[in-house]
Amino acid sequence: MKQSLALEILLSGESALLTGPAGTGKTFVLNQFIRASKDEGKYVSVTATTGLAATHLGGTTIHAWAGIGVLDYLPDQFVDHIAKGRREIIEKTDILIIDEISMLHDYRLDMVDEVCRLVRKAPDVPFGGIQVVMSGDFFQLPPVNRAGSREGGFVVHSDAWRELNPVILYLDEQFRQREGDALLDILTSLRANNLRRHHAEKLLERTGYEPPTDADLTELHTMNVDVDQINGRRLAELAGDEVQYTQHTTGSANYVENLQRSVLAPVELVLKLGALVMAVKNDQSKRYANGSIGMVVDFEPATDYPVVQFRNGRTVVMQPDTWELRDGDKKRASISQIPLRLAWAITVHKSQGMTLDAARIDLRKAFVPGMGYVALSRVRDIDNLYLTGINRTALQMSDEAYTIDERLKMRAANDRERFQYLQRKAEERAAKPLKNPSKKKSSSWSEKIAKMREIHPNAYKPWQPQDDEALKLGFINGESIKHLSTQLGRHEGSIKMRLQKHFGEDAVQ
Repeated sequence: MKQSLALEILLSGESALLTGPAGTGKTFVLNQFIRASKDEGKYVSVTATTGLAATHLGGTTIHAWAGIGVLDYLPDQFVDHIAKGRREIIEKTDILIIDEISMLHDYRLDMVDEVCRLVRKAPDVPFGGIQVVMSGDFFQLPPVNRAGSREGGFVVHSDAWRELNPVILYLDEQFRQREGDALLDILTSLRANNLRRHHAEKLLERTGYEPPTDADLTELHTMNVDVDQINGRRLAELAGDEVQYTQHTTGSANYVENLQRSVLAPVELVLKLGALVMAVKNDQSKRYANGSIGMVVDFEPATDYPVVQFRNGRTVVMQPDTWELRDGDKKRASISQIPLRLAWAITVHKSQGMTLDAARIDLRKAFVPGMGYVALSRVRDIDNLYLTGINRTALQMSDEAYTIDERLKMRAANDRERFQYLQRKAEERAAKPLKNPSKKKSSSWSEKIAKMREIHPNAYKPWQPQDDEALKLGFINGESIKHLSTQLGRHEGSIKMRLQKHFGEDAVQ
């Protein structure tokens, strides 16, 4: 199916699954649909199964959106204790987007369905009447079943899927890889269960190629331990002192351990100036999102909090954030930490949905079918793929995914015929592409500092001993925060934090 017809079907109000091979433009169609729907005044909730995938669409995780967090079952009276803000969002949502649907457990889709029905007081209608648009490819990564947690499978096995009966929009035009490129041939053969010896030999050839010495490539690995090792080595290569942040926890050990599984911030975060980092939680002020990449450009003098310049142009002082594990209205555990982790290397799981101009990929420890397909399909062409190694599992696909894909193709063919009457409208809309709103060019960190120092001359400068003595003496003598700010040439917030450091958090409110 062409992107234009898929978009028109979505705009007609149908709940659907948007699927197809990697690189066929699923995220592109979703972005067009989201923009057009918002222009029509509809409330669109954008989610994905992982925080990083959600950043490609500017959304949040489906678990956070529905308020289910890390729960495997909905507790009794769950909806009675759901936060007011969460309830209001679910009530006013017209369209719910769930991206990277292959990684969502069937029972969790049922949980989201149940929450929507209960909150919207529409128990007999799937998702309480919300138009649900799922996107993903079942040949990519499956749901992860962890020891001690409820086991589940693909969402096509859920009750919610059967009742929703989504329209199948199967995209088949390739936009990431070039027609005729060896990499596209390999990926297509993997999906067709027709991988030949010459395909494997072509991949093995790439283990003999090294990227240019000045290339700053993203590295993809299958295991967290390898990612951590590479990030640690790259950090050690940077000059300068390390700054360490230790997480703080509340709650019993078993609850903290359960919460820790869903928190991507490390127990001990170690940074240096110049470190490449990834945000691991959405910022409430929307300055960064879970998965945003940036670089540490400074440390705030008063607190040592890292100052990160993100690739979206924003520069942010990263303060500790908190994750909570709740059971109804009871808080069972919490973890507080700077919401960052190192990002020179990432796992294949976190790469899903990305497009990389070039990458170094290590598939020697691939442990689940589909993992090799996800990693290889991130790259545009064979010449910019640098393989460290590859194992047999990396060249396998899920038998269940083949079965599901065949069924989806049959349903998609019927749905394409059923909605053929929208083809002309789709072509007319495609001839008038949606306009991209112009973006203001973000100012650099140095420009922001210069502007700030027009009002506060000593902003982000190290505290000198004489300044500290003047601050403490003035505070003891009862001088106001505003007066001290003017006297010392620093922002009132910086004055408060410095006083809290000297006199304790309760000394200054």
